[in-house]
Amino acid sequence: MAKLSSINKNERRKKLVKKYAGRYAKLKAMAKDQSLDDTERLMARLKMAEIPRNGNPGRVRNRCEITGRPRAYYRKFRLARVMLRDLALRGLIPGVVKSSW
Repeated sequence: MAKLSSINKNERRKKLVKKYAGRYAKLKAMAKDQSLDDTERLMARLKMAEIPRNGNPGRVRNRCEITGRPRAYYRKFRLARVMLRDLALRGLIPGVVKSSW
């Protein structure tokens, strides 16, 4: 089980990302747009810098839904490898079976 503070910090980051998602996407598109003037692109980058750091989507960490483990995360199941194996062996994940040959 991951530290509760780490899990809570990640949840706060998710909320900030959701709050600033529209503004961030708009400014990022402006900053990448080659047809705009260089000063406009620079202003877009400066406004992006004013958004809180934790409002950046890259700072959100994928974590296991059950344990909060940040590593060995399977996106398809939203679980870490340890919990994926445990739940699969118990037959709680539909369509997943232990391989044997």
